[in-house]
Amino acid sequence: MPVAKQWTVDVYIGEHNGTTSAEARLHTEEDTEVVGTGKARLNPADEDIPEIGDELAVARALSDLGHRLLLTAAADIEAVSDKPTHLTW
Repeated sequence: MPVAKQWTVDVYIGEHNGTTSAEARLHTEEDTEVVGTGKARLNPADEDIPEIGDELAVARALSDLGHRLLLTAAADIEAVSDKPTHLTW
């Protein structure tokens, strides 16, 4: 039977002065931690709907997390292969 690994992502959202900030924090079983961040600003001409700011900030944080994880993988490949690695997004 294959053994499944479990990685978790915690997402934290905060709001201050019309700016919503999000942090997506990945935790692996190997104690690796990778963090992505995102922000969303309310346009003064738009209606204030907090859920939309949350969605945008979290989407940007998760996207940033994915990019940082890809960079981490590339660095790990280079460390074991001694060759430059160019992973695409």
